[in-house]
Amino acid sequence: MPSKPAILCDLDGVVWLMHQPISGSVDAIRKLREAGHRVLFVTNNSHSTAHEQALVLESIGIPAIGDVVTASQSAGALLNVGDRVLTCGGPGVMQAIADAGAVLVGRSDDPDLPQDIEVDAVVVAFHRTFDFAGLTRLSAHVRQGARFIATNDDATYPVPNGVIPGGGAIVAAVATASGVSPVVAGKPYAPMAKLVGSVLGDVDLSEAWMVGDRVSTDGAFARTLGCHFAHVRSGVAHAQTEVFDADFEGENLAAFADYVVEKYR
Repeated sequence: MPSKPAILCDLDGVVWLMHQPISGSVDAIRKLREAGHRVLFVTNNSHSTAHEQALVLESIGIPAIGDVVTASQSAGALLNVGDRVLTCGGPGVMQAIADAGAVLVGRSDDPDLPQDIEVDAVVVAFHRTFDFAGLTRLSAHVRQGARFIATNDDATYPVPNGVIPGGGAIVAAVATASGVSPVVAGKPYAPMAKLVGSVLGDVDLSEAWMVGDRVSTDGAFARTLGCHFAHVRSGVAHAQTEVFDADFEGENLAAFADYVVEKYR
Protein backbone atom coordinates (compact mmCIF):
# COMPACT_ATOMS: atom_id res chain seq x y z
CA MET A 1 0.00 0.00 0.00
CA PRO A 2 1.27 3.52 -0.75
CA SER A 3 2.19 5.60 2.28
CA LYS A 4 -0.17 8.31 3.45
CA PRO A 5 0.65 11.92 2.39
CA ALA A 6 3.05 13.85 4.59
CA ILE A 7 1.62 16.65 6.72
CA LEU A 8 3.72 19.82 7.02
CA CYS A 9 2.43 21.71 10.01
CA ASP A 10 3.07 25.28 11.08
CA LEU A 11 3.46 25.81 14.83
CA ASP A 12 2.56 29.37 15.85
CA GLY A 13 -1.15 29.91 15.33
CA VAL A 14 -1.77 26.27 14.41
CA VAL A 15 -0.44 24.03 17.20
CA TRP A 16 0.02 26.71 19.85
CA LEU A 17 0.03 30.39 20.73
CA MET A 18 3.06 31.38 22.81
CA HIS A 19 3.55 27.66 23.56
CA GLN A 20 0.00 27.32 24.90
CA PRO A 21 -1.69 24.54 22.90
CA ILE A 22 -4.66 25.54 20.76
CA SER A 23 -7.75 23.51 21.62
CA GLY A 24 -7.66 20.10 19.96
CA SER A 25 -4.21 20.45 18.42
CA VAL A 26 -2.41 17.82 20.51
CA ASP A 27 -5.06 15.21 19.81
CA ALA A 28 -5.08 16.18 16.12
CA ILE A 29 -1.38 15.36 15.75
CA ARG A 30 -1.94 12.03 17.47
CA LYS A 31 -4.81 11.20 15.10
CA LEU A 32 -2.78 12.08 12.02
CA ARG A 33 0.16 9.95 13.10
CA GLU A 34 -2.01 7.01 14.11
CA ALA A 35 -3.61 7.18 10.65
CA GLY A 36 -0.15 6.75 9.09
CA HIS A 37 0.81 10.32 8.18
CA ARG A 38 4.33 11.64 8.75
CA VAL A 39 3.99 15.01 10.50
CA LEU A 40 6.84 17.49 10.08
CA PHE A 41 6.63 20.81 11.92
CA VAL A 42 7.81 23.63 9.65
CA THR A 43 8.15 26.97 11.42
CA ASN A 44 9.42 30.45 10.66
CA ASN A 45 10.00 30.91 14.39
CA SER A 46 13.74 31.47 14.41
CA HIS A 47 14.38 32.43 18.03
CA SER A 48 14.55 28.96 19.61
CA THR A 49 16.53 26.03 18.26
CA ALA A 50 14.70 23.15 16.58
CA HIS A 51 15.61 20.94 19.55
CA GLU A 52 14.22 23.46 22.05
CA GLN A 53 10.96 23.70 20.11
CA ALA A 54 10.76 19.90 19.96
CA LEU A 55 11.16 19.74 23.73
CA VAL A 56 8.30 22.22 24.21
CA LEU A 57 6.15 20.11 21.90
CA GLU A 58 7.05 17.08 24.02
CA SER A 59 5.98 18.98 27.14
CA ILE A 60 2.45 19.46 25.77
CA GLY A 61 2.18 15.83 24.70
CA ILE A 62 3.52 15.84 21.13
CA PRO A 63 6.68 13.75 20.51
CA ALA A 64 8.72 15.80 18.06
CA ILE A 65 12.47 15.13 18.31
CA GLY A 66 13.77 15.17 14.74
CA ASP A 67 10.43 16.41 13.41
CA VAL A 68 10.97 20.19 13.59
CA VAL A 69 12.59 22.35 10.91
CA THR A 70 13.06 26.08 11.42
CA ALA A 71 13.82 29.17 9.41
CA SER A 72 17.10 29.48 11.33
CA GLN A 73 18.21 26.08 10.04
CA SER A 74 17.26 27.16 6.54
CA ALA A 75 19.29 30.35 6.95
CA GLY A 76 22.25 28.34 8.22
CA ALA A 77 22.15 26.24 5.06
CA LEU A 78 22.87 29.43 3.08
CA LEU A 79 26.15 30.04 4.94
CA ASN A 80 29.57 28.75 3.94
CA VAL A 81 32.10 27.10 6.22
CA GLY A 82 34.26 29.83 7.69
CA ASP A 83 31.88 32.71 6.94
CA ARG A 84 32.19 35.52 9.46
CA VAL A 85 28.63 36.29 10.57
CA LEU A 86 27.04 39.23 12.36
CA THR A 87 23.53 38.49 13.57
CA CYS A 88 20.43 39.98 15.04
CA GLY A 89 18.82 36.84 16.41
CA GLY A 90 18.40 34.40 19.22
CA PRO A 91 19.74 30.95 20.15
CA GLY A 92 18.23 29.32 17.06
CA VAL A 93 20.24 31.52 14.73
CA MET A 94 23.45 31.12 16.70
CA GLN A 95 23.05 27.33 16.69
CA ALA A 96 22.48 27.36 12.93
CA ILE A 97 25.61 29.46 12.40
CA ALA A 98 27.66 26.98 14.41
CA ASP A 99 26.12 23.98 12.63
CA ALA A 100 27.07 25.52 9.28
CA GLY A 101 30.72 25.77 10.33
CA ALA A 102 30.53 29.56 10.14
CA VAL A 103 31.98 31.93 12.73
CA LEU A 104 29.81 34.21 14.87
CA VAL A 105 31.77 37.46 15.06
CA GLY A 106 29.13 39.35 17.02
CA ARG A 107 25.54 40.24 17.79
CA SER A 108 24.11 43.56 16.76
CA ASP A 109 22.93 44.34 20.31
CA ASP A 110 26.42 44.00 21.80
CA PRO A 111 27.47 47.53 22.90
CA ASP A 112 31.15 46.46 22.92
CA LEU A 113 31.12 45.19 19.34
CA PRO A 114 34.21 46.58 17.53
CA GLN A 115 33.45 48.81 14.57
CA ASP A 116 36.17 47.36 12.37
CA ILE A 117 35.20 43.66 12.37
CA GLU A 118 35.16 41.85 9.04
CA VAL A 119 31.77 40.42 8.16
CA ASP A 120 30.90 38.07 5.28
CA ALA A 121 27.21 37.66 6.08
CA VAL A 122 24.54 39.40 8.13
CA VAL A 123 21.73 37.16 9.39
CA VAL A 124 18.63 39.00 10.62
CA ALA A 125 15.85 37.39 12.64
CA PHE A 126 13.32 38.19 15.34
CA HIS A 127 15.09 39.69 18.33
CA ARG A 128 13.49 41.57 21.22
CA THR A 129 16.53 43.75 21.95
CA PHE A 130 16.78 45.11 18.40
CA ASP A 131 17.44 48.85 18.54
CA PHE A 132 18.78 51.83 16.56
CA ALA A 133 22.41 51.00 17.35
CA GLY A 134 21.87 47.45 16.10
CA LEU A 135 20.17 48.73 12.95
CA THR A 136 23.15 50.99 12.34
CA ARG A 137 25.64 48.12 12.68
CA LEU A 138 23.69 45.65 10.58
CA SER A 139 22.89 48.02 7.72
CA ALA A 140 26.46 49.35 7.60
CA HIS A 141 27.93 45.89 7.03
CA VAL A 142 25.31 45.11 4.39
CA ARG A 143 26.19 48.32 2.56
CA GLN A 144 29.85 47.33 2.76
CA GLY A 145 29.11 44.11 0.90
CA ALA A 146 28.16 41.48 3.49
CA ARG A 147 25.52 39.04 2.24
CA PHE A 148 22.12 39.87 3.74
CA ILE A 149 20.19 36.77 4.88
CA ALA A 150 16.82 36.94 6.61
CA THR A 151 15.33 33.98 8.44
CA ASN A 152 11.83 35.10 7.41
CA ASP A 153 9.86 38.16 6.36
CA ASP A 154 6.70 37.67 8.45
CA ALA A 155 5.68 41.16 9.50
CA THR A 156 3.78 39.96 12.58
CA TYR A 157 3.81 37.11 15.09
CA PRO A 158 0.59 35.69 16.61
CA VAL A 159 0.09 35.83 20.39
CA PRO A 160 -3.01 34.99 22.47
CA ASN A 161 -4.35 38.56 22.43
CA GLY A 162 -3.47 39.48 18.84
CA VAL A 163 -0.14 39.99 17.09
CA ILE A 164 3.22 41.62 17.81
CA PRO A 165 5.89 42.78 15.32
CA GLY A 166 7.62 39.80 13.73
CA GLY A 167 11.07 39.21 12.32
CA GLY A 168 9.98 40.64 8.98
CA ALA A 169 9.50 44.05 10.57
CA ILE A 170 13.15 44.04 11.65
CA VAL A 171 14.27 42.72 8.27
CA ALA A 172 12.37 45.55 6.58
CA ALA A 173 14.18 48.12 8.70
CA VAL A 174 17.60 46.72 7.75
CA ALA A 175 16.60 46.51 4.08
CA THR A 176 15.41 50.13 4.10
CA ALA A 177 18.50 51.41 5.90
CA SER A 178 20.94 49.49 3.69
CA GLY A 179 19.13 49.74 0.37
CA VAL A 180 19.62 45.98 -0.14
CA SER A 181 16.98 43.25 -0.32
CA PRO A 182 17.76 40.07 1.63
CA VAL A 183 17.76 36.45 0.62
CA VAL A 184 14.89 35.08 2.72
CA ALA A 185 15.44 31.57 4.04
CA GLY A 186 12.12 30.61 5.60
CA LYS A 187 8.63 29.98 4.28
CA PRO A 188 7.48 30.52 1.55
CA TYR A 189 10.84 30.61 -0.21
CA ALA A 190 12.98 28.04 -1.99
CA PRO A 191 15.64 27.54 0.75
CA MET A 192 12.99 26.21 3.16
CA ALA A 193 11.50 24.04 0.43
CA LYS A 194 14.94 22.52 -0.16
CA LEU A 195 15.38 21.87 3.57
CA VAL A 196 11.98 20.20 3.87
CA GLY A 197 12.75 18.03 0.85
CA SER A 198 16.06 16.92 2.35
CA VAL A 199 14.42 16.02 5.68
CA LEU A 200 11.53 14.07 4.16
CA GLY A 201 13.66 12.31 1.57
CA ASP A 202 12.01 10.38 -1.27
CA VAL A 203 8.46 11.66 -0.74
CA ASP A 204 5.94 12.83 -3.32
CA LEU A 205 5.42 16.38 -2.11
CA SER A 206 2.64 16.96 -4.63
CA GLU A 207 0.46 14.80 -2.37
CA ALA A 208 1.60 16.46 0.87
CA TRP A 209 -0.37 19.04 2.86
CA MET A 210 0.89 22.32 4.28
CA VAL A 211 -1.26 23.38 7.24
CA GLY A 212 -1.02 27.01 8.28
CA ASP A 213 -2.83 30.10 9.47
CA ARG A 214 -1.06 32.61 7.26
CA VAL A 215 -2.04 32.59 3.59
CA SER A 216 0.84 34.80 2.48
CA THR A 217 3.37 32.48 4.15
CA ASP A 218 1.94 28.97 4.46
CA GLY A 219 -0.31 29.17 1.41
CA ALA A 220 2.51 30.55 -0.71
CA PHE A 221 4.84 27.86 0.65
CA ALA A 222 2.38 25.20 -0.47
CA ARG A 223 2.60 26.68 -3.98
CA THR A 224 6.42 26.66 -3.78
CA LEU A 225 6.33 22.97 -2.87
CA GLY A 226 3.52 22.16 -5.28
CA CYS A 227 1.48 20.57 -2.48
CA HIS A 228 -2.00 21.02 -0.99
CA PHE A 229 -2.77 23.92 1.34
CA ALA A 230 -4.97 23.67 4.42
CA HIS A 231 -5.87 27.06 5.89
CA VAL A 232 -6.89 27.20 9.55
CA ARG A 233 -8.27 30.28 11.28
CA SER A 234 -6.72 29.74 14.73
CA GLY A 235 -3.80 32.16 14.35
CA VAL A 236 -3.43 35.48 12.53
CA ALA A 237 -6.60 37.29 11.57
CA HIS A 238 -7.48 37.93 7.94
CA ALA A 239 -9.84 40.41 6.33
CA GLN A 240 -13.23 38.86 5.60
CA THR A 241 -12.86 39.95 1.97
CA GLU A 242 -9.52 38.13 1.51
CA VAL A 243 -9.67 35.31 -1.01
CA PHE A 244 -8.06 32.06 0.14
CA ASP A 245 -6.70 29.66 -2.45
CA ALA A 246 -6.91 26.67 -0.12
CA ASP A 247 -7.75 23.00 -0.61
CA PHE A 248 -9.16 22.93 2.91
CA GLU A 249 -10.60 25.73 5.02
CA GLY A 250 -11.40 25.19 8.68
CA GLU A 251 -11.38 26.56 12.20
CA ASN A 252 -8.32 24.72 13.50
CA LEU A 253 -5.95 21.77 13.24
CA ALA A 254 -8.50 19.44 14.83
CA ALA A 255 -10.94 20.10 11.98
CA PHE A 256 -8.22 19.44 9.43
CA ALA A 257 -7.18 16.19 11.10
CA ASP A 258 -10.77 14.91 11.01
CA TYR A 259 -10.97 15.80 7.31
CA VAL A 260 -7.68 14.16 6.33
CA VAL A 261 -8.17 10.99 8.35
CA GLU A 262 -11.53 10.47 6.65
CA LYS A 263 -10.21 11.42 3.20
CA TYR A 264 -7.36 8.88 3.24
CA ARG A 265 -9.11 6.16 5.22
